[in-house]
Amino acid sequence: MSFDLNTFKQEKAKSADFKLETPAFSFSKKLSDKKKEVFYRELGMLLKSGVDFKKALEIMGNQANSKLEQSIIFDIKDKVIHGKSIYESMMSTGQFSPYEYYSIQIGEETRRLEAVLLELQKFFNRKIQMRRQIISVLTYPSIVMLVTISVLYFMLNKVVPMFSSVFKQFGSELPKSTQIILKISNHSGTLFLVFFGLIVGLVVMHQVLKTNNKYRNFTSKMVLKIPYFGKLIRKIYISRFCQSMNLLIGSKTTLLTSLSLTSKMIGFYPIEQSIEEIKEDITRGVYLSDSLKKHSVYERKMVSMVEVAEQVNELDSMFERLTDQYNEEINHQTKMIGVVLEPMIIIFIGIIVGVIMISMYAPMFDLSKIIKR
Repeated sequence: MSFDLNTFKQEKAKSADFKLETPAFSFSKKLSDKKKEVFYRELGMLLKSGVDFKKALEIMGNQANSKLEQSIIFDIKDKVIHGKSIYESMMSTGQFSPYEYYSIQIGEETRRLEAVLLELQKFFNRKIQMRRQIISVLTYPSIVMLVTISVLYFMLNKVVPMFSSVFKQFGSELPKSTQIILKISNHSGTLFLVFFGLIVGLVVMHQVLKTNNKYRNFTSKMVLKIPYFGKLIRKIYISRFCQSMNLLIGSKTTLLTSLSLTSKMIGFYPIEQSIEEIKEDITRGVYLSDSLKKHSVYERKMVSMVEVAEQVNELDSMFERLTDQYNEEINHQTKMIGVVLEPMIIIFIGIIVGVIMISMYAPMFDLSKIIKR
């Protein structure tokens, strides 16, 4: 049985009803990606071992480490016992994304639930690994930047004022750089307050406007223009696009439905927007590769590979190869971030400290020359 777009739209309209049926399970907390990865891995292993779905959920529920996780698992089990499908039961908890529970529906209808669970486990495993790698790479630069800001604040508020009291006794005009540093020191409290206020303001603004399409469009364009990081971020989302398409097309889902579900889980405005236009093109009979060419967010290499796959009717396997290829490139570029950032930050710190110290000692050198004369 295939899963068509009309079914998707009908079930999407019902999702609100499922949520209203179980108010007791409207959790404020969410399952982490790690818990979801474990959930799909263990469930897939139990089903593969011949355990039926209800018994598998009972085993997992009894072994759950948290009350939240246990409640969700037993909630799904109770709904399945009362006749609901697995994907409907997962949808009603409010803990799973449309990409997840509609993928489960595809697995149920095509009798490939174990394969779908394995792909979902791989998806969250890759997502977790990528996050860990990025955190690992950025931890050192972040700590160094915090130390730099602290040292700068200390120098401007404690060290520079000590020099300032000495300079007042000189009676001669100070070098321009020294005058600038002294002015910054006199207003350092206000400057740091404005700096942190600006950061807090930007964070609050982002939280308020993050669902606004105009804001998402603007910020995504700015992110893609960042040197090096822009290309990396684009590859991360293209990798997710390819992985999702591989799972859905491999489950015999129609191309239009695969694109609709992929749009639900990407979370990146340029790709989401492009998918809507791609679906319209495909409805008119345009090839997927020809439609992808119209959008700059997709790399030419990827489009060419998709074009070849369409000709030999191997889209799912091509998307799988593209996913692996992009993941390798992302891992390499992520590692390079640390290699590039560390020396740049050290140089940046050296320049800041050097400028302040030279500006402070320059008048003393000039004074020593006058005394010798």
